[in-house]
Amino acid sequence: MFKYKIKYFYCFLSLAVGFFGCNSLHAQLPPGQYTSTNKKAVKYQNEGKLAFEKKDDKNAEKYFLKALEEDNKFVEAAIGLGNLYQMTDRHEKAIEYYRKAIEINPKFYNNAYYFLSASLLLTAQYEEAKKALEHFTKLERINPDTKERALRMLANATFGAEAVKHPKPYSPVNIGPGINSDMDEYFPALTADDKQCLFTRSVKHSNMPGDQNEDLYLSLKEKNVWQEANPVQEINSSGNEGAPTLSADGTIMFFVSCATQFGDYSVDDRKGYGSCDIFYAQKVNGRWTRARNAGPAINTNHWETQPSFSSDGKTLYFIRGIVTRGSVKEQDIYCSTIGPDGKFSTAVKLSDVVNTPYKEESVFIHPDNQTLYFSSEGHVGMGGLDIFMSKRQANGEWGTPVNLGYPINSHLDDISLLVEPSGQFALFASDRPGGQGGVDLYQFEMPTDIRPEKITYVKGKIYDAKTKEPLEARFELVDIATEKQTVESYSQKNGEFLVTLTANKNYLVNVSRPGYLFYSDNFSLKNTEVDFNKPYLLDIPLEPIELNAAVELKNIFFDVDKWELKPESKAELDKLI
Repeated sequence: MFKYKIKYFYCFLSLAVGFFGCNSLHAQLPPGQYTSTNKKAVKYQNEGKLAFEKKDDKNAEKYFLKALEEDNKFVEAAIGLGNLYQMTDRHEKAIEYYRKAIEINPKFYNNAYYFLSASLLLTAQYEEAKKALEHFTKLERINPDTKERALRMLANATFGAEAVKHPKPYSPVNIGPGINSDMDEYFPALTADDKQCLFTRSVKHSNMPGDQNEDLYLSLKEKNVWQEANPVQEINSSGNEGAPTLSADGTIMFFVSCATQFGDYSVDDRKGYGSCDIFYAQKVNGRWTRARNAGPAINTNHWETQPSFSSDGKTLYFIRGIVTRGSVKEQDIYCSTIGPDGKFSTAVKLSDVVNTPYKEESVFIHPDNQTLYFSSEGHVGMGGLDIFMSKRQANGEWGTPVNLGYPINSHLDDISLLVEPSGQFALFASDRPGGQGGVDLYQFEMPTDIRPEKITYVKGKIYDAKTKEPLEARFELVDIATEKQTVESYSQKNGEFLVTLTANKNYLVNVSRPGYLFYSDNFSLKNTEVDFNKPYLLDIPLEPIELNAAVELKNIFFDVDKWELKPESKAELDKLI
């Protein structure tokens, strides 16, 4: 239901323009008449057109070729071959015959320039596509909708022509047989410490075509090598599961489960609202709990997929597509925030700075919680779905998306990007030659100009100061400079926690648990060299509430020999109150 695919970008929409009718000399001919007077050629042309309409590609090609052999100036036969080859993804041949049609009579079929440029874009011939589109958009009497699409294509051709002149460093490496197999692997998710990789695998049940199911698999990293992946038995069902995302510590998972048909559905005991829904589960004592639907604030009777959970544990980003007559349209990025009551707010669409009237998918919020990566066919790019990056601005809004550039993006659809927490490497899915088989996960080093903010992760344990017993407790981390809460979460039953933090800042930590004194402390990540492989360690002893027990406030700041509180003390005092 959400399998990774590389597919061609048909922005030209043949039905909207019409292959055999256009604003040109062609439209001036009476019905059933052609430019050729050769009866054999006309006979073959009619037979070819009939076969084309019946989707009999083999005979359509045969008869169009025969028509052109009988009359090598038969422009309609050349157009018919161009259309046939384009519709069957044989774009080099399509280019050959559209050019031939233009050579025979450049004024006969204006849209030949348009369709020519589409095949040129689909074969990464950007300069040639640009020339054809510049000519086409200057013609008179062309369909306004077609012209609008042509101007979008021209913007992509112009961008692509320039981008290929300035390629970014890019050397993808297969991440190995621990994760990749002869089946398809895609949509990865990582914990903040980069030690666990959860991903989707398309599992074959038999040798029958289409007899396969999408399940979740988990691999652990040991000595920098991904170990053999195992299925997540507690989550996988008889239906499809995939596109997972994890909380920073790996204890909360969101994933997608899909029905075989649109509408209300139930897979085993897992009930949904529409074609695909987002579910969640929690890890308790090393095992995942029963999956639960994320609820009506997120899921609808439409199509929700590809979730990405922010590292502060507050916001879920995902893709929603509107289901109309069995097909998915209007794909956009939405988000929902967990409120003080622990419930998700009604999902809202991200602004039109990010979303476009065209397709968006594969959203990913980096653990820095400042950098959003996503795929879009609406922003200017190389053609089809390109991957973009948007940075959160000081006012909280998302900044203008930046194309990741060539060859990270190409003339094909580019999706399923995940940037590792360190920001140095990224994972993506590809069926390129030389892998383990099918679609595999690959890794490449991210160019410095499109990396997220530098982060590190904090690892710690909360325990009873007297008995040393591990404790479940609520904790929060606050950016002292902005007084904004960065993380709010809970330690596990073993007292352990793991969170990501933006480097080069000062933080205060508050911990609370019934029956224990309020705990506060602060630490600095400023002016320190961030080594992502060496987390900041933070062990927290909680004092039981007893007679004459005292709370030490460590986040009250004064200048030397002065009584005035410094501004950064405010966050601590507000929390104490």
